[in-house]
Amino acid sequence: MSPDTGQKREYSVADLDKSARYVVLFLILSGIFWLLFGTVLALVASVKMHLPDWLGSWSWLTFGRVRPLHLNTMVYGWASMTGAGVALWIFSRLLKTPIHLRGYIMVAGAVWNLVLLVGSIQILAGHSRGIEWLEFPVPVMVVIVLCVLVMSVSVFLMLATRTIKQLYVSVWYILAAFLWFPLLGLVSSLPIFDTPTVQAGMNWWYAHNALGLWFTPIGLAAAYYFIPKVLGRPIYSYGLSLLGFWGLALFYNWNGFHHLIGSPLPTWFVTISISASVMMVIPVVVVAVNHHMTVVGSFSAVKYSPTLRFVVFAAMSYTFVSLQGSMQALRSVNEVIHFTHFVVAHAHIGMYAFVTMMLFGACYYIIPRITLREWHSKALIKWHFWLTAIGIIIYAVALQYIGLFQGWDMNNPDVPFTETVTMTIPYLIARSVSGLLMASGHIIFAWLVIKMVLAPGERPATPQLWEKIRKEFAV
Repeated sequence: MSPDTGQKREYSVADLDKSARYVVLFLILSGIFWLLFGTVLALVASVKMHLPDWLGSWSWLTFGRVRPLHLNTMVYGWASMTGAGVALWIFSRLLKTPIHLRGYIMVAGAVWNLVLLVGSIQILAGHSRGIEWLEFPVPVMVVIVLCVLVMSVSVFLMLATRTIKQLYVSVWYILAAFLWFPLLGLVSSLPIFDTPTVQAGMNWWYAHNALGLWFTPIGLAAAYYFIPKVLGRPIYSYGLSLLGFWGLALFYNWNGFHHLIGSPLPTWFVTISISASVMMVIPVVVVAVNHHMTVVGSFSAVKYSPTLRFVVFAAMSYTFVSLQGSMQALRSVNEVIHFTHFVVAHAHIGMYAFVTMMLFGACYYIIPRITLREWHSKALIKWHFWLTAIGIIIYAVALQYIGLFQGWDMNNPDVPFTETVTMTIPYLIARSVSGLLMASGHIIFAWLVIKMVLAPGERPATPQLWEKIRKEFAV
């Protein structure tokens, strides 16, 4: 508010980016640190899948500790911290309001990094909760949730002090994400889920919803923002975008229990989850149609825009993995793929091909604007894209192909169990190779960001990598 006139101040995008500079950059840089740390853990865990004795003399490097720490650092370090930074920047831009509580968010981010470090040491020391996606001790999870709550307060203060009336669909998704995740985190930390069956239900309620109600809204908010922004055209249908949002809000919360088909949970309970999973086809198809119809006619623009290249890949992956998830929820499919590498690949398509690739694309758009510097190498950005894209494709194809045969053989009483394990080894080696490709892409990305932050480099008035696309495709 202006102290003289009582009128709300109108901010330019330059003002907004300047105000967001340090807090968004801090969250993104923190995320990149955990991306690199989690990548090392991923490679160690992957190699141990086909060379189980490798580094086997150190208990803190055993598969049972390295693999869950990889998952937790990627979820709560890379994807959550970078996703929060991206979401806050988009929110500020769309509401034409500076990010509120920037100092508090910086403190929360520092505390978040500290508890991630503490939690990592505890998992490596063997002090894990033993619940997938919730391996960090309860106090660590509670502190992470409180840090996100600080950002949630900032988001709602921005909404309250906004200078525009219309709420674009990305605002809906980001609001929902910062409302849903603290709720998920706090409920899952309550000491009322200690009995095995109830704990299993809570586990998959939390894990599935963390992906669907925290990362997915942020990812779709980014897609709905960057695709029209880069192409310089409106989204195909605002009505469809709201239909997709409410479909996600209504159906996703029940999806997680389809992971527990055949468990002691009541059959009717699991059946509701299966039905909700199938109903997710509606919002997924709606989102896919909306994105496709926005890009149609300008698909060649992905050659010129690093952001569009990553974001379109991520949006297509979202459609694929979501439809695949609806299919996997069916009992007839689940009885084949459950406990196989097929499900592992499915999870990585969601968290990597969709979420991580979306965050890469967002960073390529945001960082030049908040640092007022240009990327140093178009060629390295292309290398980053192709290494990570090819890497995750090899990963998904190899593990889902062998996962199907693994499932069929595991259901065949004539096939010894050891054969269902040894048959996967060549594909697990392919998994490690794909991991090396993705790791190479991560190193390139980190080097590009660090060089941009530390080295002065070129400082054009506007980011030049988007100049060609702006001229050719703007409408």
